Amino acid sequence: MLSFVIRRVIIIVPMLLIIVTVTWALIRLAPGNFYTGEKKLPAAIEQNLKQKYGLDKPWYVQYGRMIKNFARGDFGSSLKYEGQTVNAILARTLPVSVTLGLLAYLLALIVGITSGTLAALKQNSWSDYSSMALAMLGISVPNFVLGPLLVLVFSLTFYWLPPALWGGFPSIHLILPVITLSAIYMAYIARLTRSGMLEVLRSDYIRTARAKGLSERDVIVKHALRGGLLPVVSFSGPALAFLITGTVVVEKVFALPGLGNYFINACFNRDEPLIIGVVAFIAIAVLVFNLLVDISYAFFDPRIRY
Repeated sequence: MLSFVIRRVIIIVPMLLIIVTVTWALIRLAPGNFYTGEKKLPAAIEQNLKQKYGLDKPWYVQYGRMIKNFARGDFGSSLKYEGQTVNAILARTLPVSVTLGLLAYLLALIVGITSGTLAALKQNSWSDYSSMALAMLGISVPNFVLGPLLVLVFSLTFYWLPPALWGGFPSIHLILPVITLSAIYMAYIARLTRSGMLEVLRSDYIRTARAKGLSERDVIVKHALRGGLLPVVSFSGPALAFLITGTVVVEKVFALPGLGNYFINACFNRDEPLIIGVVAFIAIAVLVFNLLVDISYAFFDPRIRY
């Protein structure tokens, strides 16, 4: 196990280097620049901007400086948000995205695993059909439709919940964004749990556990769930990483100052340091969560050994 973890950690370094390099190259290949607007700047001002930000240097000098800063964990200053470093922006926005993402995924796990398990235990019953129908509805309705719909019903019609803005944690402001963000993940987890549980419940070791006289609760909780949740564990790695690093649509709809908002604005503004900083953080999150998922396989399925 230890050697497996060490190998995976070592692989993360070149993968991050490749991701950052490709991101930097795509930014440079795209037309325009961060100071490009509808009105062309005078040549003297444009030259001064290039000298100030080192854009007049050869490409390999700029690339080497970017890699050096990345290795030190310093992404530099934002080109559009004057006087703000990328690290400061990440530190300010991450708590919002992390809080929203973790709460949404926790809700999705509770609802998805419960409904998926009940659907598998009562296959082809009305509860199975209804839960899978709701899951298909959750997958089909996008966030930019569900979010405004919830605001219309619970905020503008019944006045039960606030429609937008960030109120910290814990706060009533989180209810609508969390439900909106978790809906599609509830649906996927419910379907994955149902399919995984149906396969496991037909296994020989489940029949053996029942033949030994174990209660149905012990059979499901102690034996079936460990194998049936493997598809959910596989899904959890990248899903949780993207949830934590920011969901643009939900943050836009509910006016939340999260990482997703800044990332979209950075792309529009061609803010190279901020784009690279956000992409690097997302890449690290995806790689780390995938590693944790691989490690957790051994716990859920004792047959897996590294």
